[in-house]
Amino acid sequence: MIPSPRIFARSAVTALFLLSLLVSAVSADISFARDKLRLLTGAGPRDLTVELAVDPAQREQGLMYRRQMAPDHGMLFDFGETRRVMMWMKNTYLPLDMLFIARDGTVRTIHENAVPLSEAIIDSGEPVAFVLELNAGTVRRLGVKPGDRLEGSRIPATN
Repeated sequence: MIPSPRIFARSAVTALFLLSLLVSAVSADISFARDKLRLLTGAGPRDLTVELAVDPAQREQGLMYRRQMAPDHGMLFDFGETRRVMMWMKNTYLPLDMLFIARDGTVRTIHENAVPLSEAIIDSGEPVAFVLELNAGTVRRLGVKPGDRLEGSRIPATN
């Protein structure tokens, strides 16, 4: 017996609802500590508030499922080592700018306006220790360029 379209539609809606509850429950279990960073650009310093993604579960979750982020806020991914990094925008609704940062805090490469929900790989292009994700347009607004620096509790200040 083939179910009627009405029963099929009701079952599909129920399944989607249960899936959304599961996704919300999973993402709600992961919490992120906050920290302050200072971005040093040619236009001067800019203070940022970031959430820290430092363990594998936090790095996997990242900014997925978020619908908004305050200006001058972001997420700092700390990989605990220097390596080539691959990012993507799967399940990420916010367009983002990504700064790929060396262990000493130097911005090495930048990817602006990452496309929401895309599964295209965004490659650091070289070994880095951190990725800072910011709202799309922040790089342009602040004039961030490779060679600029980031300072914070996880990144040593230069003398």
